[in-house]
Amino acid sequence: MEIIDVHLHFFENFNAENGPMRQQVKRMMEENNVVMAIAMGSGRPQYQENPPRVIPPLLPHMDAPLDLAQYNFLPNTAYCAGINPHGLCDANRKATQEAFARALSTPHCVGLKIYAGYQYFYVDDPIYYPFYELAEQFHVPVVIHTGDTANPTALLKYSHPLTVDAVAVNFPRVQFVMAHYGNPFIVEATEVAKKNPNVAIDLSGMAVGDIEPDAFFARYGGYVQHLRTWMAYLDSYEKLLYGTDWPLADMGSYLRLMQAIVPEAHHQEVFHDNALRIFQKLNGLLPSSSSTAL
Repeated sequence: MEIIDVHLHFFENFNAENGPMRQQVKRMMEENNVVMAIAMGSGRPQYQENPPRVIPPLLPHMDAPLDLAQYNFLPNTAYCAGINPHGLCDANRKATQEAFARALSTPHCVGLKIYAGYQYFYVDDPIYYPFYELAEQFHVPVVIHTGDTANPTALLKYSHPLTVDAVAVNFPRVQFVMAHYGNPFIVEATEVAKKNPNVAIDLSGMAVGDIEPDAFFARYGGYVQHLRTWMAYLDSYEKLLYGTDWPLADMGSYLRLMQAIVPEAHHQEVFHDNALRIFQKLNGLLPSSSSTAL
């Protein structure tokens, strides 16, 4: 079946020992029948002014910076523009909103991304409200990092999935996606998604590295059963989206792992169809054969 990976990263400091990122990503996508992948814009910008005149979107980097005017990444990739709230103030708010609107006006910008936990703001902080309004205006989802973090200086109180409940209630016409299923706070993430019709879950980053499924099940059987139990309790597989968090997780072995965890009866929706419904702009990027499932 055709696969859509809704969560990976194209980093500027990528290790190119095995060749340029573009070649590696193209090969892995072809090997695993991934017909579309969404990169999360990220980075740590350095500003020369205080306050900066504009807080630009955080963008992915595939061997070269992203060209907003003429998309220069693989054609079967898209991205979510990352939000960096640090330095945002009344003096640069209008210019910042215009910069994000320009990105969202392009076909390949299919959503926004918030790095809760890494950024010391709750997701219902008013500093994010203008971005949620943009998401509603452009009909794109907001992906929120939830759960564990890769950096010990991040704060879990900001990335706990329960924080998504308030913003989902306050912005009912915005689609939110909790990245990483809020892991390890899977119970709370399940309840937030079950309660709020505008909250979905991506399954990226639930394991890292090159994972051999049988060995993973043998070592983490309780974790796998816990995940299956709460997926079943959610009982809404239309809310689950497949993602890897590559390069933190190997694209091929992670796909096999998640295919073994998600019930086979729901593979088509979880690994493909749900992405097209939630990231609606993907429908304009995929060949017609890949978007006819909806």
